[in-house]
Parts: sequence; structure tokens; C-alpha cells
Amino acid sequence: MTLLDLVRKRYSCRSYKEENVEQEKLEYVMECVRMAPSAVNKQPWMFRIITNEEEKIKLRECYRGSWFGSAPVYIICSILHDQEWVRRDGKHHGDIDIAIAVEHLCLAATEQGLGTCWVCNFDAEKCKQLFQLDENEEPAVLIPIGYPADEPNEKIRKNMNEILK
Repeated sequence: MTLLDLVRKRYSCRSYKEENVEQEKLEYVMECVRMAPSAVNKQPWMFRIITNEEEKIKLRECYRGSWFGSAPVYIICSILHDQEWVRRDGKHHGDIDIAIAVEHLCLAATEQGLGTCWVCNFDAEKCKQLFQLDENEEPAVLIPIGYPADEPNEKIRKNMNEILK
């Protein structure tokens, strides 16, 4: 599969089969995350893999959408603000770095036959409290991950001439 094929195949999965994700596949996905680039190679991130029911219940309190509860695995993707690179003009790069790493996660999962969805609309403060995250750690993205039980919708993207100058 080419990278373009893989990118075209990835979609926001919102329904998952009741099937466990193999540990080897999770390890492969997280190795791809580990290899993601970051500004000045700071790697200012932390990933928490949620598989047990008690933690899933806590995480579901942070997002109230009914579809969210169907994944067998969740990953809390956090920025470590005390480790992020800051440009001379004060621009913090943690948001950029976590986005790169999370997309590596999503593409690797797709390659392994798994579905994912970026979830950014959640109660980050509640998540931080429920999982007792350190002060410097900001939960930025939640990723449900599992075998898809739905089909992707047609991707609508801007034409090339709308994004290039």
C-alpha cells in the first residue's frame, strides 16, 4: 500500500466491533508514534492506553457522545508542557508535535486494519482530574481504537487549486 492509499483509507471511525485489539498491533502502532518527529526532538508527549473497564468508564465521563463508548481501547494523548520546545517569539510547539505523533498513530492503526477517530471535543480538565495527570500535562486528544464496525463516508476535500498558491 502506498502512503497515498493509506491516507485515503484512514477515516474517522465512530463504531467499533466488540473485538479485542491484539497487543502486537498496539505495540506496532505505538512504535510508529515513538518514531514521530518533534521540534528539536523534544518528544513532549505522553500516551496512556486505556483497556480496563474501570478506566474506560472514567474516560467516557469526559465525552458524552453515545458512539464513543463502543471502542475496545482508548488512548489519551497528552502534551507535556514542561518539555515542549518554544520558538524565540514565544510560540509553543507542543500542539504541533502531538498532532504529528497522533497522526502517525492513526495511520499506523489504519495500516493494521484498525479504526480511529480524533476526539478533541472533550472535557480536558475532567480528564486531567480523573486520571490524576501532572500539572504540566495537558490531555489534548482522545483516540478510540479498534476494529471498525462502520464504513467510511466519502471524503470531501478542497481541490488542489484551493490549497496551493
